[in-house]
Amino acid sequence: MKFMITWKIQPVFYKGAVERFLKTCAPLPSGLKSMGRWHTAASSGFHLVEGTEAAVLEHMAGWADLLDLQVAPVLEDAEVGAILSTLFGK
Repeated sequence: MKFMITWKIQPVFYKGAVERFLKTCAPLPSGLKSMGRWHTAASSGFHLVEGTEAAVLEHMAGWADLLDLQVAPVLEDAEVGAILSTLFGK
């Protein structure tokens, strides 16, 4: 399954978050594949990953001390289209 992880860095944690990111490059645990990561100039961003909920939890736990995190499962257009076609008979 695909998940969208969004983050926001509070100013008090900015330096620590940057230092950890530069030191580790934010590696993913086994079972999680990065599909892309984007950063904003406002100390926030999002990361599209594919894998298991357990792997997402493991990754988020490694950053929860420095980042405000949210995660949501997401679907691609084709997946949503198939579901909606079934529901609406199109």
